[in-house]
Parts: sequence; structure tokens; C-alpha cells
Amino acid sequence: MDWTPSQIQRFKELGIPLDPDHRPCSVEEREAEFARLVTRRQSENRKAIREMMDHPEKHQLSRLEQDLSQALVNEGFLEVRTPTIITRAALEKMGIEQEHPLSKQVFWLDEKRCLRPMLAPNLYHVMRHLKRNAKGPVKLFEIGTCYRKESHGSNHLEEFTMLNLVELDPVNSAKEQLERHISTVMTAVGLEYELHKCSSDVYVETIDVEVDGVEVASGAIGPHKLDKAHGIDVPWAGVGFGLERLIMLKLGADNVKKAGRSLIYLQGIRLDI
Repeated sequence: MDWTPSQIQRFKELGIPLDPDHRPCSVEEREAEFARLVTRRQSENRKAIREMMDHPEKHQLSRLEQDLSQALVNEGFLEVRTPTIITRAALEKMGIEQEHPLSKQVFWLDEKRCLRPMLAPNLYHVMRHLKRNAKGPVKLFEIGTCYRKESHGSNHLEEFTMLNLVELDPVNSAKEQLERHISTVMTAVGLEYELHKCSSDVYVETIDVEVDGVEVASGAIGPHKLDKAHGIDVPWAGVGFGLERLIMLKLGADNVKKAGRSLIYLQGIRLDI
């Protein structure tokens, strides 16, 4: 006998793995095994909730933000915090006009403003002004929430947390510095990774960071065609990481929703069992 669609959905909700080689022999056996597996997982989940309440700690997302912030500050990066609401003009400077594919993923508040789908527009603005007042490299980063109308797959969120860092006018080659900064972040996270060149709707070509075949970051180097619109005329290296994906892979979770802001999960534990 095969599991029913509703049973399979319940297994997914509770994170119960299914053995593809095992099938119940009858309806009665299927219903009994389903009840046994669900009851056991519910008991485990309630125990995990009680332990979490008895031993409170910072949210996993908050802990990662703190670890990454400190690692980058130690490397000479300046942390910035910029507005979540940005203008249509700021997106257009990134080449994202109405016909651009990413434009359809944007949460528009009105004709001229939206929730930021990325951190780069604001970082371009800040680093241009910092560069006017400094000689040599300018290194800055931001950790903040971004919003996109994403698919509802296990690796996507509509509200997610980005770490975006950039070094403007590096002493060494931009590519060398990009790889160094990626190493700094991934060492702080504690995950092995691989680098792959990929095409991009915004940056044309990126250097993507993958963990077990899952993309967790995209990096790029300049000069780039977008730079002129932002008043940038020197080399740079930048990369953006999705923090929830990093947590998902670090925990070995099967769904990125367990790692982010949620009313269903807390510290990866399901609440509405």
C-alpha cells in the first residue's frame, strides 16, 4: 500500500523521513504505522520544546549575525544599517527596470517605493560617500532583511536575511580579495564550500558559493557596467550571503523555513504539532 497524499504531507510537516523501499501491506497496517510514527514524532517534538524553554538561548539567526559581524569587524570592515524601503530609482540604477525579471519579484509599496530585494543599492550609495573622504580601500558590510516574491520551494523565503560585504579600491586584486572575504565568512560559519562561475541577471557573471550543491552566496567584482550610475570608478569586490540557507545547511535541516523568521518553527522545532 502507498501512503495517502495527506499522510505524506503530514510526514513532511513533522520532518519524518520515509523509507522508499518500505510500504505497508494493508490499509490497517498503514493506518497503524502512520499513527505510531506521528505519535512518536509529536512526543519527541514536545520534549524538544520543553528543553528549549528550560535552556533558553539566542535565536540561531541572531547568533549567526553576531558571529559574522564580529569576524568581519576583526577584518577591518565597517558595519552599516540602511533603510528597508528603497526607491524605484535606486533599483533602476541596478539595471532593474519594469521589464527586468527581478522586477516581478519586488514587493511594491506604491509607484515609487518598494521593500528592498537586495542590499546592494544602499551599499553603493554609502561606499561612494565614504570613498570621497578616505584614501585606500573602503570595506563595509550590512546584515539586513530583504524581500522577494519567491517560489515556495524548500530553499526559498519571501522574507530573508542577507549579509552583503564589499571592499572598494582593494590593494590586492579584486578577485583575490573576494575569495579571501568568502573564506572569512565561511570559516566563521563552519562549513566547507566550493566556488563556481555563474551567469547573473544583474551582474552578468558571478562567483557563487555552494555547499553540498546548494547556492548560499553570489559574489562579483568590478569595475562593472553598473558602477557609472553610482559614481564608482575604482575596482571592488563584493558578495552577498543568504543567512537562513547557511543555518539550514549547518543544522542539516530539510527546509529553510526552519532557519528563519517564522510562526511555525522556533530554533528549528515545529510549534503547531
